Formats: sequence, C-alpha cells, structure tokens
Amino acid sequence: MPGKFTIVKTPKGFYRFTLYASNHQVVLMSENYTTLRACREGIQSIQKNAFSQVEDQTLKTVEKKGYPKYEVYLDKAEQYRFRLLARNGQIVGIPEAGYASKSGCLNGIEAVGRAAPDAEIDESALSEQTSN
Repeated sequence: MPGKFTIVKTPKGFYRFTLYASNHQVVLMSENYTTLRACREGIQSIQKNAFSQVEDQTLKTVEKKGYPKYEVYLDKAEQYRFRLLARNGQIVGIPEAGYASKSGCLNGIEAVGRAAPDAEIDESALSEQTSN
C-alpha cells in the first residue's frame, strides 16, 4: 500500500522528509538537505531503491553488497537499525528509532518497500511555514 512523504523545513533552514506507511506510522526519515530540490531528489532515490538488497552487518561474516542497498546494523544501544544507501553510497533514509529484534528491523525495510514506490509527496507544510 502506498504511503506518504512529507517535506518540512527545519528551523535552521534545512529540508527533511519523513515517509509514512498507509497506517500513518513513520517508516523512514531523511538526513538534512540544503535545498528543496536535493530533498525531492532524495525522495526519488528512496522510491527508486525501495527494493534494494540487504547487507546484514550483524553477522560474523558480512557478505558485502553493492549500492544501492540497505545496511542492517546494531547501534550503541544494541538496537537493530537500517539505513538505505543510494547508488552513490550516500545515506538517503534511516528509521525513526531502533528495533529490539532483527526481524522487526527487516519488517521495517519491507514497510519502506510497500510505502515508498507510489507514495504521494506532501509539501503543504512548506507553504504553512512561509505563511506564519
């Protein structure tokens, strides 16, 4: 089921997007972008690469994958996380929080695949921010 990307401008002037699943849960967030155009290109990258291969960095022997890919890893709090890397190796999306289990993390990746490809892009917050 398609989701929705929302783009906002941060108080420091950067642009960010959030991908919501059809159930309105956050499944992915972006890094900061300096321009709206770059932010939109980040969304296009997510849409194009939503079904990328997974490189599981939690295994003893990691099978390296080429780009684009998802990297699954353990953070400092021992939570499972993933990041989606574009063809150029840049991080284009990360989850909002870590996962207690690897299966939960992999489900998060699958949620990106369900939500991103046909997701609408909502920029209404940008016009609201400029009118305030």
